[in-house]
Amino acid sequence: MALEETRPAEGPLLSWAGTLAEYLELAADRPELADDAHTRLYRMIHAAGQRPGADGRPAQWAFFDGELHGLDAAIDTLVEEYLHTAALGLETRRRLLLLVGPVGGGKSTLVWLLKRGLEAYTRTQAGAVYGIAGCPMQEDPLHLLPSGLREEWARRLGGLPGGELCPRCRLTLEQQYGGQALQMPVVRLAFSESGRVGIGTFVPSDPKSQDVAELTGSLDFSTITQYGSESDPRAFRFDGELYRANRGLMEFQEMLKLDERFLYQLLGLTQEGQFKAGRFALISADQVVVGHTNEHEYRTFAANPRNEALLSRMIVIRVPYPLALSDEVAVYKKLLRQSPHVQSVHWAPGALEAAAAVSVLSRLKDRADTLADPVTRLEVLNGQEVPDLPPEEAAAIRKAAQAGAGMEGLDPRFVVNRLAAAVVRRRGGPCIDAPAVLRALEAGVTQHALAERAGAERMQQWIGQARRAYDDQVRREVEQQFAVAFADHARALFQRYLEQVGQWLRPPVRSPGGEPVAPDDELMVSIEEPLGILDAQRRTFREELWLRVAAVGGQREAWDYRVHVRLRRAVERRVFDQLADLLALARGSAVSPDDERFPVAARLDRVVEGLQRAGYCAECAEGALQYVAQMQAR
Repeated sequence: MALEETRPAEGPLLSWAGTLAEYLELAADRPELADDAHTRLYRMIHAAGQRPGADGRPAQWAFFDGELHGLDAAIDTLVEEYLHTAALGLETRRRLLLLVGPVGGGKSTLVWLLKRGLEAYTRTQAGAVYGIAGCPMQEDPLHLLPSGLREEWARRLGGLPGGELCPRCRLTLEQQYGGQALQMPVVRLAFSESGRVGIGTFVPSDPKSQDVAELTGSLDFSTITQYGSESDPRAFRFDGELYRANRGLMEFQEMLKLDERFLYQLLGLTQEGQFKAGRFALISADQVVVGHTNEHEYRTFAANPRNEALLSRMIVIRVPYPLALSDEVAVYKKLLRQSPHVQSVHWAPGALEAAAAVSVLSRLKDRADTLADPVTRLEVLNGQEVPDLPPEEAAAIRKAAQAGAGMEGLDPRFVVNRLAAAVVRRRGGPCIDAPAVLRALEAGVTQHALAERAGAERMQQWIGQARRAYDDQVRREVEQQFAVAFADHARALFQRYLEQVGQWLRPPVRSPGGEPVAPDDELMVSIEEPLGILDAQRRTFREELWLRVAAVGGQREAWDYRVHVRLRRAVERRVFDQLADLLALARGSAVSPDDERFPVAARLDRVVEGLQRAGYCAECAEGALQYVAQMQAR
């Protein structure tokens, strides 16, 4: 698509007006003007482009970038299995789209994006839409074509939109233009929800007071005496939402709360593209009908046999909560950006992730067929590699999550409310760390309806699991920076370990007195134990490691242990365990940290600087050191 076609139309393009004859000249050059509402919506999304999903995941549609997170599967189903097939003229164009999901899961946002997108798209040259001037339902001008010309124009344009003229346009054609369709005026349209052009929204209210006329219009009693008949189009108000949404999108909020009278109007609208109003023949309509509701409402509705006819005319797409920590964090950041008052707040690394961990844990179904702990499941669903987890188990975790998980649990709105509480209750300074976030969540668990269903004790369990995950993360980050700041100690430790491995693999070394000198097994085990290496595996591991050293000419100093991910982590942990007591020395102990024999303070300053490079501020870097020191003391 040419770049200029996607730019907003201006001046004469947007204010174009002419006759049907002039419009047909445009349509002959641009057959896409004959597209129906489903095709137009699909072209709009497709024009923004897509990125192929990695590792078998669904494609990511750029149209929704930055607004919806963790819904790639639901969005891809909507675009490909609903809109694309409908654009090809298949039966899905006769179906109502129903989005089902938990509260705060993004259903309304998804529809909002489609509506805002249509408003912008119809102002571009690529998305141009034209309608009969003065028509209350912005009708397609091609409906004016006499039956004798339709077959010819269908061949020229590759098809024509179905339907017939609305009662108002039929009367205008006959009385004002004497049946001369080519003289009927046509104008360029720009969809607008506020202007009630091409986009409609219906919200249910009290069934006793809500009138179906809000959808289908009503009689104008003040004009009946003037026109003499209730079947005269001039005595009817064509102002219902179904007219205003024609050619575009019709949204039904909390759809299954609608009274049956309203739902029955949708039967003919979805299946035949027609609805009944007043004393007129069936009125043709072309619109994408989108409803949304929660899981409980849908189950109740589906269990009622009386709703079978409408259910058969629905395509149901489930819109779950995100199950990846990165997606859930992106949701929080989006919601937090909406308040200018939190722009100065610094969320310490791991703070939002801790809140996300609680949320995702609440959404996962219990599994008796896995040995993986909840935190491991979080890592797998977040796309992280878990070295000790068999690939088939990781695949099983991902597959189980796709089978219905994410349809209940803590919603992002609740979590953001608790993050707001953490903001106003922070203890000085602009920084909020993970322990503060978890305290805020813990204080508010009874405020969520899930506490009654799952139990407050279960919610506390999720918070405890998230805290343990954070503890592992922050300890690991501090260990990494310790290994950098005390690099000489780390290298010396590893060289000492290699010496002992070499001694263990060679024939026993004897002392001058003839006694065999045993290698330092305690040191070797202290390095290997965090790797999960059992006694029966030690020889194999040590031999493989020694072969790697031999590959660089046997020079132990030339082999960098940091290229071995698991070994690097083990060395970092051992270095920290040996030196963690120095935190107390350098943070307020009576023992001077500036002893020339061991300049601890300068080394720990390097740890703080390393944490700052990793995203911490000076305040939360010190807080992380103190937190890890407390863990070590416990």
